[in-house]
This record gives sequence, structure tokens and C-alpha cells, in this order.
Amino acid sequence: MGSSASPLERPKVALIAGPTASGKSALALMLAEKHCGTVINADSMQVYADLRILTARPTVEEESRAPHRLFGHVDGADAYSAARWATEARAAIAEAHEEDRLPILVGGTGMYLRTLLEGIAPVPEVDPEVRAAVRAMPVAEAHAELARLDALAGAKLNPTDGSRVARALEVVLSTGRTLSEWQEERHGGIEDEIELIALILLPDRAWLGERIHRRFGHMIHVAQDEVAALLARTDIPADAPVLRAIGVRELGMVLQGESDVAAAHELGSLATRQYAKRQYTWFRRQPPGGWERTAETDTYVNHDKFETKLL
Repeated sequence: MGSSASPLERPKVALIAGPTASGKSALALMLAEKHCGTVINADSMQVYADLRILTARPTVEEESRAPHRLFGHVDGADAYSAARWATEARAAIAEAHEEDRLPILVGGTGMYLRTLLEGIAPVPEVDPEVRAAVRAMPVAEAHAELARLDALAGAKLNPTDGSRVARALEVVLSTGRTLSEWQEERHGGIEDEIELIALILLPDRAWLGERIHRRFGHMIHVAQDEVAALLARTDIPADAPVLRAIGVRELGMVLQGESDVAAAHELGSLATRQYAKRQYTWFRRQPPGGWERTAETDTYVNHDKFETKLL
């Protein structure tokens, strides 16, 4: 949905994006404290109440220093989506503007940000019988069928990515159109209603890898109780997204006596680095060229990059 207001008349929204462990949260908090801001989460795992430590959500002390929205507000058993997040983020942005505060989006989930800014694809509800049949298929068989019906998606998606393969396949089977075709018809985005001031953190990969290894080493020692509590719940479906948070499986094996902390540290760090690599690639290639990108790792220097744009 467009806006008749000129860019200079549109309300400002700051965006700090980039791979995990790149320093986004520290920068967002500094920006919020210095510019009367509200920090709005744009990370798909930090929405869950069950995993504060393992998803590196802001601490209680950090949350007390500035308003925070959409952090830890979803129960692990609940279904959650980019569409729901975009609706809630839009409301949080409006609330911040009404309070004369600067909305500061911070996170690394590109799909969330794209949905908010560009809009939601009007994909019809999938036939329940089709969904059940697709979800019952072995992943390799589902991927082969997807490649036959939607060659683009078949080539793009990892054959082992069961949830995305299933989603793409059930859409084309149920609607007769590919998911990418539906996604070309997006509605409800806010990018034409706001003045977006974006900074993408893309630090040196070696620096990021070391930071990930060190941070996960701390997490693995202090997150065991929250993982134990999560895994003890009987109301969470086996395919719930919260269970795919990096560290849940690794720590679960430790808790069950099938592994040790050192092995969990190595496996979790490796998985996090692989995830960061995918995020790094997405944020380097997908966002508009007008979004500033920086390899700077100093929070104060990165804060200063916002100064002239915000004043």
C-alpha cells in the first residue's frame, strides 16, 4: 500500500540487520537510549518465551533501559508466522510513533523484514487433505515431486529442508500455482509509508566466527535449565519451530547423556556459523542497494552512522 506523503514527511523507522552475533542488539539499545527509541524484534527465534538465553534475547536489565517489543511474547507450543509478525510489528511501529519514539527494528530474519516492508503474498489456505498427504511424504520424495512441478523451487531449496519443501509443494498442489508466483503479488507492505534508515552489519567473517564460538560456549553452560524445561513439555509438537533453535538438539543430547558439553559446544558453534553464513549471503545480496552496509564492529562507530540521518 502506497502513501501520498513525500519521503521527507514520512515517519522514520530505523533498521539494524545482519547475521547472528554481529552486534545488532548492542547497537539497537544504544540507539534507543540516545534517540528515545523502541526496540522491535525481527528475529524469528527471539519471539519465543521459552528460550531467552539460547536465542540471545536482551536480558531483563537491558529491556529495562528502553522499551522492547515482540521479544519472548510467543509460547513455544503456538504456531507463528512471518505474516503474524508483520502485523504485530506494524502495530508496534505505530505505537512508537504515537508515543513520539523512534521505532528500531533489529534482527536477522530476512523473511520477516521482507514481509513487513513489501507485504504479504495472498496465498490461499491449503487444502487440509493435501497438506496431510504432503507432510506424510518422505522428504526426498517430496523434493522430487516439487522439482517436477516447480523446477525453480526444486533447484533453490535444499533437499533436506523438509518444512520449506513441504510448504512449496503443498501450495502448488493445492492452488495450481507456484509459491513464487503467489509471492509476486504482495499486499500491505509499509515501505512506501515510512522513511527507512537501514544499516546492515556485515563484519569480517573470521571475527564473526570467533565471536560465535565464544558466545555459544557461554550459552551452552547457562542455558541447560531452559532447554530442559522446554524439552520436558508434552504440549509442543515435534515439528514446532522453537525446537529448531540452534542449541536445543545439542543440549538435549547432553541432558540425555548422549553427548558432552564440549561436543555440544563444537556442534552448536558450527551450526551457528553455517546459519550466519546464510544470513550474511542474504543481507549482502537481497536488500536494496540504498541500505547501507558496514564491516565496522565498533558499536559507537556504527551508532554515529545513524546520527546525520536521524537528526
